[in-house]
Amino acid sequence: MLRRRRRDGEDSPGLDEQGEADLAGTVSAGTVSAGTVSAGTGRRVADAGLADDACAGPWDISENYPPVERIDCGSLLIPVHEGIDVQINVAEEQGAWIAVVHEESGMQLQAFAAPRSGGLWDEVRLEIAQNIAETGGSWREADGPFGPELEAQVPIGEEGDPGSQLQPVRFLGFNGPRWFLRGVISGPAATDPVLAAPFNSVFSDVVVVRGDYPAPPREQLEIRLPEEARQALEEQLAEQEEHPDWYLPDPFTRGPEITETR
Repeated sequence: MLRRRRRDGEDSPGLDEQGEADLAGTVSAGTVSAGTVSAGTGRRVADAGLADDACAGPWDISENYPPVERIDCGSLLIPVHEGIDVQINVAEEQGAWIAVVHEESGMQLQAFAAPRSGGLWDEVRLEIAQNIAETGGSWREADGPFGPELEAQVPIGEEGDPGSQLQPVRFLGFNGPRWFLRGVISGPAATDPVLAAPFNSVFSDVVVVRGDYPAPPREQLEIRLPEEARQALEEQLAEQEEHPDWYLPDPFTRGPEITETR
């Protein structure tokens, strides 16, 4: 995991490593306790953490998006906001995902290929609700700042044994041109609108780089390490190659990090 640290230089609490590469597999949760999933399309509206209709995203790379500092993670350009910790997580089975952390809450970000006709968030929202229904949680659909979203209570536990304790999770989705962006907010910000405002702002400022290459719907768009992170990792690997097999590195030396000083 590589992270861009917060201004004060302290480590931030991260999201649980639950970044599934499939769209509906991020959650293990239970019984459907609220209504039906309605149809919705990507839209831009003002709300907490969003300035106004004219500047609210998420954005496609072809659009005239606001010129703020962003971290280039390949398919996702993540805005740099004060007090926000941006982490890049990679797991062999789950693929890669971005974790945006603020205080005790976090938001997972992933982008996927989508059909030209759009509407993928409607399908995925229903699948997430069904997944929650199968493992004992509850959900309700709400009209959020980016359109329809899911507010859920999902069980905490291992795969196959979800447990009885519930945690709040909020699912955001946005349909773009041939792409779909999903955000999953966990922690206190999942239920507190004031704490959610920084995550709404980050989600709104994300720029998606779909690319022109063909990709089947639901295929995750590539996430790659920013240039300075790649350089730090290459330097670390090169240093390791210079030492014999029996060499033990200094346990007090930090690994590669991306540090933003503001």
